[in-house]
Amino acid sequence: MTDRLYLYGIFPAPGPQALQLEGLDKQPVHTQVVDGFTFLYSEAQQERYLASRRNLLGHEKVLEQAMEVGYRTLLPLQFGLVIDNWATVTEQLTAPYGRGLEKLFIKLNGQREVGVKVFWEADRELQLLLQENQSLKEKRDSLEGRTLGMDEVVAIGQAIERAMEARKQAIIQTFQETLNPLAGDQVENDMLLESMIYNAAYLIPWQAEPDFSAHVEDLDHQFDSRLKIRYNNFTAPFNFAQLDRLE
Repeated sequence: MTDRLYLYGIFPAPGPQALQLEGLDKQPVHTQVVDGFTFLYSEAQQERYLASRRNLLGHEKVLEQAMEVGYRTLLPLQFGLVIDNWATVTEQLTAPYGRGLEKLFIKLNGQREVGVKVFWEADRELQLLLQENQSLKEKRDSLEGRTLGMDEVVAIGQAIERAMEARKQAIIQTFQETLNPLAGDQVENDMLLESMIYNAAYLIPWQAEPDFSAHVEDLDHQFDSRLKIRYNNFTAPFNFAQLDRLE
């Protein structure tokens, strides 16, 4: 029986020749050329890999280490991809999608993905909102000390909700107007936590990262550090290595 193989990503041929990396289950990482594409793989020690933190980080670490040693044009494959033989790759990937893969390599050549996640403290932002909007504060304060009808309570609550949403959108727009022009492409992802208000990935030239980072720092200063900004300046381009994003 052919050994099962765990796949990490794809390089344009010829790809790296002598990577010394350790993959999942502490297995050595190898390369295999299939139909003109170079695949990064190790021998799978499990039938199916659970999406645990350790496994996810191990998958990403292999990709990032390959990029760090100079093989920057890399299409990361989704976590947990195990095959029985290379014929499966030809049948399900390179034969039907080979031209699309080549277009992705062209798109990613010389580019890197960076990520920006923005968090706020909703209670703190509400207090700042009320300080800046005296009329709204008076309406909110009117909830205390007297009996209000349901319609009045709902109206005040909706007014505060709309003002908070507008405040959030103003922050998001500032990030978009500052960072989007610096990128060749960008993807806005779902919010992962209630406190997260912006989650975006950007595709930028490798050499442009210091300038992009400086703009992120300027945004932090602009908002007087009241936001928590998580900036990831080095990751495999998961958000942009997608065939359905090709024009």
